[in-house]
Amino acid sequence: MKVLYLETSSKNCSVAISDDENLLCLCEEVSENYKQSESLHTFVEWALEGAGLTMKDIEAVSLGKGPGSYTGLRIGAASAKGFCYGLKVPLIAVNSLESMIEPFLGKNYDYIVPLVDARRMEVYTAAYDGKTGKELSPTEAKILDETSFGEFKDKKVIFVGDGAKKAEEILNLPDAEFRNDIYPSAQYLIRKTIEMIDKKEFEDIAYFEPFYLKDFHGVKKKKSSDSV
Repeated sequence: MKVLYLETSSKNCSVAISDDENLLCLCEEVSENYKQSESLHTFVEWALEGAGLTMKDIEAVSLGKGPGSYTGLRIGAASAKGFCYGLKVPLIAVNSLESMIEPFLGKNYDYIVPLVDARRMEVYTAAYDGKTGKELSPTEAKILDETSFGEFKDKKVIFVGDGAKKAEEILNLPDAEFRNDIYPSAQYLIRKTIEMIDKKEFEDIAYFEPFYLKDFHGVKKKKSSDSV
């Protein structure tokens, strides 16, 4: 089965195509300016060209569903649903945190903890078994302090994601490893997606919403009366 993967939950706008578990092409770019709106469909075209396919060859679409950037998730979800409607193919949605642990599975870590930067000292996080990838604690929005993740003090643990930098500065875990250059990537959605396809764990396209985890907080405009 040829699958199109979209991951837009972070600064990494990422598109991949696989034939079953075999990665055919990956197009992605990390940008501080969140270029999903201008880059996503171009990356889809490039990935198809690189894989030697056309959109008509795609048999399923997989989306990194979040948590992460509210706007990025909306763009990714709208595109994924549009492709599925147009092609009449199923939609699979994978927790974006799971894609972040893939490169570190089986690397002798007891635990892998993704940390997606949210506002101030807050992160989106979950904990996973470093050998099996099994979720050990559910995805949550967590405010960091010096006592956070104390249960991992004597364990071999790695924190990954753009929230790892502020975690390293505040956590009292001198033996932990921190990688703040890790972002969700479409290529690491493949294994989980194929598992979900085999189990026919598809989304209802009409009602699907990304995993925002929290409500959107926009910038409140200052009223003229506020300055009085």
